[in-house]
Amino acid sequence: MVDEAAYRAARSASVPLPCVFGKALASGCAGCSTSVRRALAEREAIGCASPEAHAGCSRLAALLRERAAFVLKLAPEAPLPHAAAMKLQCGGLAGLRAGVGSTEGDVRRLVALAIERRGGLADLPWRTIVAAVAGWQGRHRYRGPKP
Repeated sequence: MVDEAAYRAARSASVPLPCVFGKALASGCAGCSTSVRRALAEREAIGCASPEAHAGCSRLAALLRERAAFVLKLAPEAPLPHAAAMKLQCGGLAGLRAGVGSTEGDVRRLVALAIERRGGLADLPWRTIVAAVAGWQGRHRYRGPKP
């Protein structure tokens, strides 16, 4: 069994800027040209190689959490469960693609395109994005054949 404190210390030493949309990248619903993947203790840590891209993604993630909190039924400061984080990241990126009229799969380029087309992240079509967060569904667990 891995000591979690030791794992976190090794992860922060190996990946100084953790990817803001790491769950989306790990699940395959998005990609990123600035992502860096490291194998640590039979796990994968995803980081960002660009401080500028990390700042843009962090701002987008904060706005996503703020604007979609009521859809996810979360208090503003409450911890984010895994399923809610997946809805926020994958659904939010899908909504962002729809909102800016793009099929871009690269998160860094998508954020840059959104800023270029809308003038800033606060001016995005949040109604479309939040609707995509609400409608996003992850994989359903296989429960075996029905008797």
